[in-house]
Amino acid sequence: MQTHFSEQDLQKPHIREADRVLRSCVHCGFCNATCPTYQLLGDERDGPRGRIYLMKELLESRDDDDRITEETRLHLDRCLTCRNCETTCPSGVEYHKLLDIGRAEIERRVPRSLPDKALRLGLRKALVDPARFKTLLALGQTFRPLAPGALKDKMPAKPVDAGHRPEGHQQARQMLILEGCVQPALSPNTNAATARVLARLGIGLTPAPAVGCCGAIDYHLNALEAGRERARRNIDAWLVHLDAGCEAIIQTASGCGAFVKEYVDILADDPDYADKAKRVSAATRDLVEVLADEPLETIAVKADKRLAFHCPCTLQHAQKLNGTVEKVLENLGFALTPVQDAHLCCGSAGTYSVTQPALSKQLRDNKMDALEAGNPDVVVTANIGCQTHLAGANRTAVRHWIEIVDDALI
Repeated sequence: MQTHFSEQDLQKPHIREADRVLRSCVHCGFCNATCPTYQLLGDERDGPRGRIYLMKELLESRDDDDRITEETRLHLDRCLTCRNCETTCPSGVEYHKLLDIGRAEIERRVPRSLPDKALRLGLRKALVDPARFKTLLALGQTFRPLAPGALKDKMPAKPVDAGHRPEGHQQARQMLILEGCVQPALSPNTNAATARVLARLGIGLTPAPAVGCCGAIDYHLNALEAGRERARRNIDAWLVHLDAGCEAIIQTASGCGAFVKEYVDILADDPDYADKAKRVSAATRDLVEVLADEPLETIAVKADKRLAFHCPCTLQHAQKLNGTVEKVLENLGFALTPVQDAHLCCGSAGTYSVTQPALSKQLRDNKMDALEAGNPDVVVTANIGCQTHLAGANRTAVRHWIEIVDDALI
């Protein structure tokens, strides 16, 4: 794709990066074939190719260009950032990097309404602090019977209790784990189950209490510098433990894992943190990457449940780990049911289910239809956002896959 940026524009790092991404696009449109919003809406501007043209027009135009309106922002807002288009693209277009730039620019050029700003600020403040979120969730669950239907879906029933969590220091091998922002309240058993399974394999989890939110929520709600600052704080906290001998930083939420692996990119221009970010991103591993490398035959399980696995977009399209969880579960003896169109997003997409509820619900219901087609006992996934969103349909039970493995330990 031809671009028309001035030499002065290209001195700006974000324009230079946008130019690189735009020039890799060849207009083929293969991306639209696997874009969830294009499939639902049938509008070229709600597919990756159309959004790329919108962002090109936005970035090449002057601030007073009257073609740049709220409608431009609407089509960018409707993107799930599922990155399915990147998996499909034959030219390797890094669409998500362009989208981050485009969204930040439209935010500057076309200010949001006060209610919209308040919603997004509220999400950033409510979701990134585990203690605050736990308090708000408990309050919401108390008054859940009085809430309207749409809000009830966002307040799940009482989660599975965490149970005993083994002391990590008892194991010779040590790894770090990102506890997460909402997961400790929504699914406290996920990380506890992870600790129990890893203990069977001789791996302990070292706590890193100074680590907070990974930064993805801020970053993807266009508060880019706030997201970068969270990344810097986490890097400082993790490097202490990596220097002390911890082997890896485990992520049980694939959305967090995808973002931490991109610290190397979002801090590439930071002279104080570029090398540190590279080291942290290289040490970050999704839980399934850890288990896939371990001798699973040494742990005994009673795999008597039929499972339907929903592979989160952040696992299959961002981290390129499609099929890895399925292989681990099958190696442990679990029966997996087939899932049609497994590449499509469930509609959770971070805060998308709040900011775009109608599209999100339609995608969720389509995904649950596909997951339930094989009559599984349980639907399993690898990301707390997907887990909560799918469970909000109040159909087949939805849990993190490591919980099912933990339950099956003999």
